[in-house]
Amino acid sequence: MVNQDVYDELLEKFGAHYGVAPTVVSYAPGRIEVLGNHTDYNEGYVFSAAIDYGTFFAVRPNDLGKNRIVAGDLMHEVTFPLTGATPVKEDTWANYVIGTVAGLAALKPQTRGFDAMFLGNIPLGSGLSSSAALEMCTAKALCALWEIEADAVTLAKIGQRAEHDYAGCSCGLLDQISSLCGAQGKLVKTDFRTLKVETVDLGPTVCFLMCNPHAKHALVDGQYNSRRQACEEAAAYFAKVLPHPVTALRDVSWAEWEAHKAGLDPTVAARAAHPIGEDERVLEGATLLEKGDLEGFGRLLNASHKSSQVYFENSHPEIDRVVAIAQATPGVLGARISGGGFGGSAVVLVRADQAEAARAAIAEGYKAQTGKPCDVAQITPSQGATVVFRAE
Repeated sequence: MVNQDVYDELLEKFGAHYGVAPTVVSYAPGRIEVLGNHTDYNEGYVFSAAIDYGTFFAVRPNDLGKNRIVAGDLMHEVTFPLTGATPVKEDTWANYVIGTVAGLAALKPQTRGFDAMFLGNIPLGSGLSSSAALEMCTAKALCALWEIEADAVTLAKIGQRAEHDYAGCSCGLLDQISSLCGAQGKLVKTDFRTLKVETVDLGPTVCFLMCNPHAKHALVDGQYNSRRQACEEAAAYFAKVLPHPVTALRDVSWAEWEAHKAGLDPTVAARAAHPIGEDERVLEGATLLEKGDLEGFGRLLNASHKSSQVYFENSHPEIDRVVAIAQATPGVLGARISGGGFGGSAVVLVRADQAEAARAAIAEGYKAQTGKPCDVAQITPSQGATVVFRAE
């Protein structure tokens, strides 16, 4: 089992806290976003991968008339009612669970409460979507406990609604889809208009490094939501000036953006350029992977990061520094910010036989330039969310 040590620690802590063993344990991985930044809510395309870091969720029913949830790292308990739970203002980590529970209860109302605990090893604030992992392991465990049958898209939308209504972040479906649909050694390619998901084999000659310089990462302070609003404003403009239907920026080509950008506020035009360019990079990247052109695919990662810096302004000085160091490191094919931005981590595509040397060089280079550590770890694209234990 992946992350066996985390699983064992969770079972021990669950038993110590509640005095009994769980009846269901689930697991959901975090994700790296490989290509296609802020394209999900613009109905575009994304390459992502589930990773070998994740979160376990252990649960059993209770007859207390309420739900109890414990964060295993803090060993702090939050209770909330079976129905009508509202977002909490303290212990805000609980909102991801509360919102997911509300979505599942809408599918099948419950009369019994539960006792639950979660524990994971995704670095918080690293841009690897610990929140979606928590939502999806919550969903998987409670579907098993409550005998709810729901497909991946339904569960992803429940997690997204938890983000919107309980956590205050107007995210797309990328993180939840990636956590649910990951496959060992493969990228997840998602069309966020049709929600068609396919997996693409990278092959054994390359792998990823996750570089976390501990840059402050927060998406609920308005930065993420303001970028989304700008994209929606731009889509409405293009719908008026282009001779074909436009319902989202996915429908706008780079040539059309260049021809009509002058009619937009300069900031809004810049924001729109990023997902428009990203969609074209994902489609080009799919063609390059079919040809086995990993060097060309890596160059698209570099172009993606440049677009984040210039157009979307969702990068971060510390991320920019680690990306620049990585891009200059032997064996690295490409590097970019991963996730919503404004902090978090960088993802690096590297030749597998040079991965360890590149890992050390990036960490040492960042320390030499800043005097600060940068955690660099090899990432393996991994299986998606699943139930790992269910009592007979």
